[in-house]
Amino acid sequence: MKELPREGQLLTVDSMPTKAGGCAANVAIDLVKQGVAVEVIGCVGRDASAAALCRSLEQDRVGCRHLVYTDGLPTSRTVVLLVEGQDRRYIHLFGANRAFTIAHIERDWVARLKIFYLGGLGVMPGIKAAELLELLTFCRAKGVTTVVDVVIPQHFSALDELRSLLPHVDYFLPNADEARLITGATDPLAQLRAFHHIGANTVIITQGNAGAVASRGKEFWRCGAYPVHLLDPSGAGDAFASGLVTGILREWDLPRALRYASALGASATRAIGTTDGVFTAEEADAFLNSHSLEVSAGKL
Repeated sequence: MKELPREGQLLTVDSMPTKAGGCAANVAIDLVKQGVAVEVIGCVGRDASAAALCRSLEQDRVGCRHLVYTDGLPTSRTVVLLVEGQDRRYIHLFGANRAFTIAHIERDWVARLKIFYLGGLGVMPGIKAAELLELLTFCRAKGVTTVVDVVIPQHFSALDELRSLLPHVDYFLPNADEARLITGATDPLAQLRAFHHIGANTVIITQGNAGAVASRGKEFWRCGAYPVHLLDPSGAGDAFASGLVTGILREWDLPRALRYASALGASATRAIGTTDGVFTAEEADAFLNSHSLEVSAGKL
């Protein structure tokens, strides 16, 4: 829409789609598009929203058998308001996400995974640092690669806990704003140095249309962003994460994985919603064959 309604005004729109969303659901759907078998885990309520969510995920071939149903709390929902020329506005209901804990994650299931992705760390109140640390340690012992994305809300106060987890995370994916809140630094290379100083392994900081920076050990890489016609940036970070996970599964080096992740992130912005515009594997390969993206390297 071109503007928000004024007080007392009724504003009509052409459509008001309801779709599966959220970090885990978005990444899962995008990974299926890359030909990856995926199962999602989380808490939902016993309501119509949960039924619609499961139906949507199953239509996208995402495994739902590990979803946990909880009484007394509704399924989490978010209203995303899109106004031309402005950043998105979100109205979020935590709902059943409040009930989700590390105890809901079965260790036998985790042990069979190749990659364990945790999205939205910071906005799931039931996830406690000590319990997550135990799970991350278990993953490393079983050879399961861990990828952790964060959402840092206003007045976030658990930065010390987050820092204690980073040495046990294989790939850490904050965006530039989140990296600033965690490290206190504004320069991306300073942010990378700060993360490695506290023991982080591989760090990728997404920067919107400025691209991304990544580091591992003393090396860093910087890449730009692919130009696309932007309709809705919702889900771009999750699409980027799915591209990175795809690269890890295919055993690509980090520069190649960054190009693929950047292509998927850019593709997500082409359509309204979080996943509709995301490339399939075939579309991504064709796009990469016809579009170049420089990835420069350096030493931290």
